[in-house]
Amino acid sequence: MTAQSELLSASATGRTRLRLGPTRLVVRHRPLLVGGVLVMLLAAAVVLALSLGTPYVAPQDVLRSLTGTGTRYDLVVLELRLPRVVLAVAVGAVFGIAGTLIQSVARNPLASPDVVGVSQGAGLAATVALTTGVSAALIAPAALAGGLLAAVAVLLLGLRHGLAAQRFVLAGVAVAVALRALTEVVMLSADPIDGIRAQLWLVGTLAGKGWRETAYLGATLLVLLPVLLWAGWALNGSALDDDTARGIGLRPVARRIGLATTGVLAAAMVTAQVGAVDFVALAAPQMARRLVRAERPPLLCAALVGALLVVLADLAGRRLFAPTQLPAGVLTAALGGPYLIYLLIRGRRKVS
Repeated sequence: MTAQSELLSASATGRTRLRLGPTRLVVRHRPLLVGGVLVMLLAAAVVLALSLGTPYVAPQDVLRSLTGTGTRYDLVVLELRLPRVVLAVAVGAVFGIAGTLIQSVARNPLASPDVVGVSQGAGLAATVALTTGVSAALIAPAALAGGLLAAVAVLLLGLRHGLAAQRFVLAGVAVAVALRALTEVVMLSADPIDGIRAQLWLVGTLAGKGWRETAYLGATLLVLLPVLLWAGWALNGSALDDDTARGIGLRPVARRIGLATTGVLAAAMVTAQVGAVDFVALAAPQMARRLVRAERPPLLCAALVGALLVVLADLAGRRLFAPTQLPAGVLTAALGGPYLIYLLIRGRRKVS
């Protein structure tokens, strides 16, 4: 019997379907499998971040402290390190979600809150607050207001032709450049000490922050949860062109506006708390997309990748350069540059 007849016979008896079954099963459940692996990696990174430091805490002692068994390191693990690590998880998760939503609207892997002006708006407002003697309690609200105003400006500039993807990105880049220039003007005209404080805020750091900022971001995610559930469903149709979307009963313009608003709101809120942790929102969705092998990665996978990136960046900033601590935003920006070049080269190869 020839190979062709064997294939036809196997197909007739269902054996080919059985052989393809496991592959189909893996493809169908790949997001779930990837999500499970990312959860385990994130848990390992959290334990590692709680272990490394002075003093060193063995992983088993970390687990005992976390489970309430009690060790002599409870103060170090639960009071000194855990708030910062949990904040890193929350920051990375929110940035991963925000980046996914903004990239889905822009249909561009290079779009993120730090590219389309949200981070720059928050940075300008925070710089003005820090250099004019405003109360420390008002810095985060001022940064939030600045980020939201920048987002409104980008959305209004991009609303022509129904928030077209290319126009949205160009409007964001223009607003970002203008706001960054204004920030530099404010810093140069300020007192040197205030300028240094503003610069530290702008690079994004988790030092000195903990449960208060985490609670704020947790409340933000809780309030946005219904919108995020809708956004996760809406992402499925975001890749369709407008005519096709309208043909199946969707409202593409309203959907893009809703996704963009949710993304910039989440990005502005997290930036207001910890500063601009650059490139996490840009890289996390693209990494999740390659892991899941889908055009639009699930929000949960992007959130887990973002959380893993920030936890590892903050850990590296604390330990690799000890006793000096580098802000997490410095390391993410340093890694983000080469990654951006990689995306550009990859896109050029696809075009050619």
